[in-house]
Amino acid sequence: MEMYGWGRFPGIDTTLIEPVDRPSLATKLRSRDRNTHLIARGAGRSYGDSSLAETTIGTRFLDNFISFDRQAGVLCCDAGLTLEQVLDLTVPAGWLLPVLPGTRFVSVGGAIASDVHGKNHHLDGCFSNFVQSMSLMLASGETVQCSRDNNPELFRATCGGMGLTGIILAATLKLEPVVSAFIEQRTDFAANLDEIFALFEEHQLSKYSVAWLDCLARGAKLGRSVLFTGHNSTRGGLVNWSRRRISAPPRSPGFLVNRVSMGLFNRLYLAAQKSGRRENIQYYRDYFFPLDWIHNWNRLYGGRGFIQYQFVVPDTTARDAIGVALKEISALGKGSFLTVLKKMGAENANFLSFPMAGYTLALDFRIEDSLFPLLDRLDRIVLEAGGRLYLAKDARMSRDLFTRTYPGLADFQQVRREVDPDNLFGSLQSRRLGLSE
Repeated sequence: MEMYGWGRFPGIDTTLIEPVDRPSLATKLRSRDRNTHLIARGAGRSYGDSSLAETTIGTRFLDNFISFDRQAGVLCCDAGLTLEQVLDLTVPAGWLLPVLPGTRFVSVGGAIASDVHGKNHHLDGCFSNFVQSMSLMLASGETVQCSRDNNPELFRATCGGMGLTGIILAATLKLEPVVSAFIEQRTDFAANLDEIFALFEEHQLSKYSVAWLDCLARGAKLGRSVLFTGHNSTRGGLVNWSRRRISAPPRSPGFLVNRVSMGLFNRLYLAAQKSGRRENIQYYRDYFFPLDWIHNWNRLYGGRGFIQYQFVVPDTTARDAIGVALKEISALGKGSFLTVLKKMGAENANFLSFPMAGYTLALDFRIEDSLFPLLDRLDRIVLEAGGRLYLAKDARMSRDLFTRTYPGLADFQQVRREVDPDNLFGSLQSRRLGLSE
């Protein structure tokens, strides 16, 4: 069957295997075709080719809650469950996942394999910070436990390791207590890039912070933006609301995403934010997952798909590097309706985890022939600034850029050689980047 990542670029003709239980999975691994790579796939929300291989192991059978200590806030669950399923159980009980990415439809295993981050990375770090332990099925079919104290090197390689050390079966997660399912949000406006960086520093102790940027603004307005900060509310109670979702059309002409449509959207969005209340209260799903209410929103970029380009650069070079990148993007009229800037905290000890102390910028680009030269120029900007690209969003990074920007690569490869000596696990991405043969 043909399979894509969330960006719908690239694609692969794959054999999908969906084991009914763990013994069936182990049997499949032991009887594998040694000439074929395989990779586990959870909810399919990685954007590029990190979950694409000739053989795909679906993890939908890993869908059980194992235990939930409602006093201590510790949950043990299978890795195939989505964050939505976890939150539906834990939030009404007064517990929230401490780190949430931009969608609740990612699987627990996918969140660990990508070591996802959220709007609070500057204070709380990545998803892996709250993973107490996990069980992992190796290429041999053996199941092992790992944590920071038990098989710590394997733990560090698996968190952010893009599924290349084995198949994550289950995880034990430490949750955060909350008394409300709502977020107190504050909105501030920045006329340019200097102002938004100053606002981030001013609000660096805010629990959550994220900025929307007008990627088409130029000149004195370059980087004009809206900063949303927030903290967990004490109002509203522990409700569990569901919201009716609208659906993107099955086919959408990609040419509708252009300079004119983005410019109109940006002006209307800025006007709407300025006309609204500066401080308000939002349901947590609306605050953390603004795009989830549009079902299959990835279709809006047309049949060729899109690339989400996300990079992080250190504090010392962030202002200049992001400014140069935005000039390149706005000059060509490219970019996206949702351009996101976030402040990041210190990097962790995991070998391939993305964040570092600095700032991260994420944009969606519709696939078109003129896009790739622009992305090559952005790569050079990121490299010169001492930054790197996010593996969970990547679909075309070069091996050279990857090896020069991920210093933990050698340590990761050492662990991989120990747990997967026959090089069973691999994806289109891992082969492109030299992570697998």
